[in-house]
Amino acid sequence: MNFEFQYIYFIWLSAGVLLFLLLFAAVKRWKKRTIHKIGEPALVKSMIRGYSPFRFNLKFFLLCLAFLMGVFCTMSLRKPGGDDGIRRKGIDVVFALDLSKSMLAQDVKPSRLLFAKQFISKMMDAMPNNRVGLVWFAGKAYIQMPISADHSSAQMYVNDASPDVVPVKGTVIGDALEESLKSFGEREAKFKAVILISDGEDHDEKALELSKEMQKRGLMVNTVGIGSPEGTFIPDDSTGGNKLDPQTGQPIISKLNQKELQQIAGNTNGVYVHLKDIDEAVKKINNQLAQIDKKVTGDTNLMSFSYYFWVFAAAMILFLVIEQLLPEGKKIKE
Repeated sequence: MNFEFQYIYFIWLSAGVLLFLLLFAAVKRWKKRTIHKIGEPALVKSMIRGYSPFRFNLKFFLLCLAFLMGVFCTMSLRKPGGDDGIRRKGIDVVFALDLSKSMLAQDVKPSRLLFAKQFISKMMDAMPNNRVGLVWFAGKAYIQMPISADHSSAQMYVNDASPDVVPVKGTVIGDALEESLKSFGEREAKFKAVILISDGEDHDEKALELSKEMQKRGLMVNTVGIGSPEGTFIPDDSTGGNKLDPQTGQPIISKLNQKELQQIAGNTNGVYVHLKDIDEAVKKINNQLAQIDKKVTGDTNLMSFSYYFWVFAAAMILFLVIEQLLPEGKKIKE
């Protein structure tokens, strides 16, 4: 039937019935004590001959049922509304993009960063069945978008990516891998992969150690190197010239560090690609991802559902109406 409660944790509210039972028992005891205080049993029986214990208990039972129906209504019973294209067969892929200042270098046109963003866009177009997540990093890494089937939102984040988003200087690839791992949550690492795009300029021992740990967990990291081994100057928007070394005053030359990126990919059974031709890089990465077993994934945030909370709401109102219309006393025969 595939029915499920959207807010199952509200089941604890049903414990309120226990409170009702305690109050009901207290009222019953109070009634008995009051009857005994009046005195003569025959006189008391004559006075309350219209009282019906059965109806009194039945009215309490109806109130308890109405309360439980209210709890179930709050929990929101629902059923998936069918295959609407959101459930799909694929894997989870996190793009970890380097947003350090060195990515503004123009040894590839129009710049390393813009070329990398074009690659991510084409990569997402080439894998419509995969869910994607985004991690931005420079001197600090953070999750820009959690794993989702919403490629449109991911594309908007990619379009807006710039070094200004992560103002901390540096290139901490180890932190980027760590945040990528976090974005997958506590679930098993199977059916998951990371695509890390960077010029790999800063050597990061943490990244190499972490990549070995990720391999043990079955997670593949594919790396994409962007830039040239010869390197080039980094534009400085504040001066209109090239970025200078604060100690020497000489222009900084940023070079692609292929070795580290190759080691990370090799440690995780991934592939390293030097990004020169986007279509060729997309094809090579996709072929590598194809080696990961696929599974059916679903993003419940985007799935359509049929909701049935109204059934419990209607039942609650019905029980309350019956309880109100049901007299506590019985008809007395003259």
